[in-house]
Amino acid sequence: MRAVLAILFGASFTVVTAWSIGTILLRRLSLALYRIEERLFAFILGSACLSAIMFALAALHLVRRGVLLALGILVIGYAFYSGAHRPKGHEFPALPRRWKWVFAAAFSFFTVLYFINALAPEVSPDGMAYHLGEVAKYARAHGFVRITTNLYGNLSQGIELLFLHAFLFGKHSAAALVHYAFLLCLTFLMLAYGRRLGRPGVGVAGAVFLYASPVVGIDGTIAYNDVAVAAIAFALFYLLQIWDQERGANLLVPIGILTGFAFATKYTAFVAVPYALGFIAWRQWRARQAVFRPVLATAALALVFIAPWLVKNWIWVDNPFSPFTNRLFPNPYVHVSFEEDYRRVEQTYGLTNRWQIPWQVTVKGDILAGFFGPLFLLTPLALWALRQRAGRQLWLAAVIFGLPFYANVGARFLIPAAPFVSLALALTFANVESLLLVLALAHAISCWPRVETRYCGSTAWRLYQIPFKAALRIEPEQAFISRRSTQYNETQLIERLVPSGERVFSFGQMTDAYSSHEILVSFQAAFNQVVTDILWTPIFNSFQPTRLLTFRFSPRQLHAVRVVQTERARDVQWGVSELRILDGAIELPRSPGWRLRAHPNPWDVQMAFDNSPVTRWRSWQLAEPGMFIQVDFGQAQELDAVVVECSDEGYQTKIKLEGLDPQGKWAPILNQPVETSRPTRVNLRRAASEELKARGIHYILVEKNDFRAEDFQVYAGLWGMKCIGEWNSVAWLYRIE
Repeated sequence: MRAVLAILFGASFTVVTAWSIGTILLRRLSLALYRIEERLFAFILGSACLSAIMFALAALHLVRRGVLLALGILVIGYAFYSGAHRPKGHEFPALPRRWKWVFAAAFSFFTVLYFINALAPEVSPDGMAYHLGEVAKYARAHGFVRITTNLYGNLSQGIELLFLHAFLFGKHSAAALVHYAFLLCLTFLMLAYGRRLGRPGVGVAGAVFLYASPVVGIDGTIAYNDVAVAAIAFALFYLLQIWDQERGANLLVPIGILTGFAFATKYTAFVAVPYALGFIAWRQWRARQAVFRPVLATAALALVFIAPWLVKNWIWVDNPFSPFTNRLFPNPYVHVSFEEDYRRVEQTYGLTNRWQIPWQVTVKGDILAGFFGPLFLLTPLALWALRQRAGRQLWLAAVIFGLPFYANVGARFLIPAAPFVSLALALTFANVESLLLVLALAHAISCWPRVETRYCGSTAWRLYQIPFKAALRIEPEQAFISRRSTQYNETQLIERLVPSGERVFSFGQMTDAYSSHEILVSFQAAFNQVVTDILWTPIFNSFQPTRLLTFRFSPRQLHAVRVVQTERARDVQWGVSELRILDGAIELPRSPGWRLRAHPNPWDVQMAFDNSPVTRWRSWQLAEPGMFIQVDFGQAQELDAVVVECSDEGYQTKIKLEGLDPQGKWAPILNQPVETSRPTRVNLRRAASEELKARGIHYILVEKNDFRAEDFQVYAGLWGMKCIGEWNSVAWLYRIE
């Protein structure tokens, strides 16, 4: 029970602190809002401000319980002392009785389902991996730590900073409850919008459509951020509608805050910036009023919440928008190839064609990780709402906040657009209230866990039980998580057997939120991908340096040579395992005075000059003309041959040789090398293990389903590794001897 009380305190203290900040802000702005609107906007705006405060504290390494307690008590105390906690606005007219009962029935049943699941131990894949994995790191360090081996650590983390606030008091489940608070706030904001519109039935039905949707329910009760994005987007939309009616200058303050907070919460919510600024500019222009000043004021406020994340990334990983835009901002931490592969995967999710999407996101949910419910098959009918101004505004917001879905077709990426679609659908049937009421009830029933099993896919991402015992910790937390997550058990294997401070390499994603070790996942950073390449070189013949490309020419004095790529490959990167400079039959000894360069990926060029058969410089993007590797000798050297050792993988690439003569002019030497081959005769497995040790990695976790996992078991001796533990014949932990 003590653990449950800590969870409830951590979540409620975070929510009340945020709400108190918001009430103080709204009181200072003196906005004319209804009472329920004041309470709801206070939480969203206060969350933005608390997140910004947490950023400052994390940057100063002041994220400690005592500091947060003092801050929270001070803010909450001042809100009550100043009377800011008491809303001043008028009450909405009472809801019609039948709509009140419809909302109460649907809301109460799903709230029990959602609250208990949010209170239960956190077992969501990404929540355990990086949403709370990075939070746990910040909690241990009392603030930000520079993360270069996990690209997710450099996404904007506005909601994760609120999770951090709750985590310090109630750990993982407290963070999930904070996210659930955003779902509650969003639901009541939709209800309030319908009442402000003069269509309370639309507000109730729209809120039920959203609240009961399975993908919204599971996302909003775990430590993700998609529902929070939806709440921020809808609050921004709502405030813009009020501003459009009243044109109060003070309304631009919360609008600017939420515009920036949307980006600070999730990169995909960047569309809030053009939406808000474009809306203000358009409405001002239509009203023949000044455009520049209100747009500039809103943009300036938004930038206050956006800029810290960009500056942090610029300083630590050389790319303000990391882990994206790596062509625009080259850096050694995320490869261009990863970004391109990631985009391709996220745009398909294994779909055979895009005509599967409507059925997947509404009914089946087994490919696109979630579904909204069969009701949303009626979404095309919601276009009827375009006849009304409110309908056009809802559809405009739905389209804009739904745009990121085309970059990632997972169902949860439609959640930010879902509130607007839900209300537009309700608005379509607003004049036939009996039908609208039936649709709301039918949707709620169809989305109850025992009912949805009759039509959704067996692997659809959804809530399927009410885990009372786990939520109340009657069932031990560790036992519940162990039963639900294989990766958790593997992580605990690492915790038991790996000394503190040691890095562990894994091919698959682990539950970082429950680990104190740095786990290097194969695809999550450039460093990790290089390690993966080293480990795969002994396993795959096509990775091994069996091709020799020799440029032989008459002896000459040169200050520098460079090997230049001349071919544009469709699906192959350029790689060089070793570059050797010869004078006769003798290789020139590599000197500390040599200056090595490469384009692209200059950071790994040394791997083409390290005499290791398992390392190689790679372009880490598709080969194209103009790429090069260059060595400047620092003085004139006599040479007559350059040998490029590479793998069969680069068969599509073509290279030429250029030289820098004593007069300082680059000139072509040969346009085509002579190709020969040779077998590899050294123990590449042991060489790979030595390279990992040189990079500070002494432990590797291999799962049964990892590609060629059996190689580590069969040839452990050749790898120079010892299996020190296993879990359930599913995962093995190796130590490099």
